[in-house]
Amino acid sequence: MAKQILIIDDEVSIQESLSGILEDEGFLALRASSAEQGLDILEQGQVDLVLLDIWLGEGMDGLSALDKIHEHHKLPVIMISGHGTIETAVQATRRGAYDFIEKPLSYDKIILAIRNGLRLSELEQENRILRQHSKQESHLTGRAPAIVQLRAQIERVAPSDAWVLIRGEHGTGKEIVAQSIHRLSKSAKRPMIEINCAAIPEELIESELFGHEKGSFTGAHASRQGKFDQADGGILFLDEIGDMSLTTQAKILRILQEQKFERVGGSRTIQVNVRVLAATNKNLEAEIEQGRFRADLYYRLNVVPLELTPLRDRLEDIPLLVDDLMQGLAIKGLGNKAFSDGAMQALMGHSWPGNVRELKNFIERLVIMCPDQTIHSKDVRLFLSPVSKTVPASDSQALTPYLAETFKEAKKSFEARYLQMKLHENNGNISQTAEQIGLERSHLHKKLKGLDLDD
Repeated sequence: MAKQILIIDDEVSIQESLSGILEDEGFLALRASSAEQGLDILEQGQVDLVLLDIWLGEGMDGLSALDKIHEHHKLPVIMISGHGTIETAVQATRRGAYDFIEKPLSYDKIILAIRNGLRLSELEQENRILRQHSKQESHLTGRAPAIVQLRAQIERVAPSDAWVLIRGEHGTGKEIVAQSIHRLSKSAKRPMIEINCAAIPEELIESELFGHEKGSFTGAHASRQGKFDQADGGILFLDEIGDMSLTTQAKILRILQEQKFERVGGSRTIQVNVRVLAATNKNLEAEIEQGRFRADLYYRLNVVPLELTPLRDRLEDIPLLVDDLMQGLAIKGLGNKAFSDGAMQALMGHSWPGNVRELKNFIERLVIMCPDQTIHSKDVRLFLSPVSKTVPASDSQALTPYLAETFKEAKKSFEARYLQMKLHENNGNISQTAEQIGLERSHLHKKLKGLDLDD
């Protein structure tokens, strides 16, 4: 779609001249002869950039209009004037103008200014989205006691210099915990340096962690800082620490203890001050017993242990997680959809072996693939992976009425979960289910309809 440029100038000849230039470059030109008319156009439609004359006729002048645009619309404004002075240009820039161009207008200069202004606007929008996304990603959502306790632990440990070992299954949010600690730490203004120990080949991990000197190995065409170097004075996050080889474990242990190292192929000792956060999905005690993880490294890292609860043990948090995930999808431009009570119950009836990561991917799949604005339980069942498992009837937590705040809601929640599992046991056969639980078939149909489970 062509970018729309609004021209606010009381001279018709200038409007026509600028419109011709813009259209030749593939832009869509909108015209206004006064500041008031221009502000009305801004309220009505999508404008990407404004060309604004400082000296307008009757009514509001250009600088006052600039203040209004800057207050209500996040878009670049290029000021134009036939009576430009340095003082006027400085004043316009201080009040939020992106650029200042004098008449007579130069074709090349005006197009360059417009393209640069549009690019800056796009970068600012991308940054806003990234900041929103980052803020959302680094937030632990939930009211389950385990999550409340975890947030309290993070708030206590984050301002200290203590090392932290974050443990939990795949997809439980170990990286989010690390981001939360970093955000609340004394080094929050510095970037947290991350390295996925499982994703780097063993022969390259030393170079990644410690850096290398030029010519130290084939392909080392220049010297390079390692992650420890980059994290000096801040935080180094070692993800999937349990996947390091024993050889690398031995080398990293020495560096963790001494806080100094040599780059690969180098002889100069480099001293650093690094706080380490480590994460793993493995049972490190079992790994130690089987000789796959060093006990001394474990005790060095395990200063403050934090444990993440799997999603199946806090199913009451699913409605809150879904709300957060939907906000994230809206930011990505995928829109927003509602979930029926039956759909939410169906989500809470799943064991989520992939934890929050699986839930996130599944919600995105539902939003994309379901044509309706409201998602129902039939949609949840349709798009759940065939390898997924529902919460077994033997799991006592499966029958807990998580959403209940009143007795009536608790009863409804229990009935929905109970009937879901019984239907699952009977492969969806209504007659067999009714006979098994001692209800008339018509009564069961009515009950399922009332619980939004009839689909």
